[in-house]
Amino acid sequence: MLMKLALTLAAGLAAAAALPAKADVLDVPARKARAERPAYRSLPARGLSMAQVERRYGAPIEKLPPAGGDAPRHPTINRWRYPGYTVYFERSRVIHSVPDAAAASPAS
Repeated sequence: MLMKLALTLAAGLAAAAALPAKADVLDVPARKARAERPAYRSLPARGLSMAQVERRYGAPIEKLPPAGGDAPRHPTINRWRYPGYTVYFERSRVIHSVPDAAAASPAS
């Protein structure tokens, strides 16, 4: 019985291996946009202080109102907008520098 099951399984796998393989290609727009967008000068690195960012990159075009800070588990998040990207701070340290969506995607 076990031998018959093993032979049936082996025959089925052999038949499946003989069939031509098919696959779909998944186009991921974000990766394509990242590859095609112009190179930015280096964005502010994680851990820099607000003073260091302002000294190295100049004054932001806009300092958005802080968010959070209503509880110790929700620290204040500050956002500074620069041409082409936004810098996010937790309290006074950089946590992310993110290129703007419009600047990151190619014109249609």
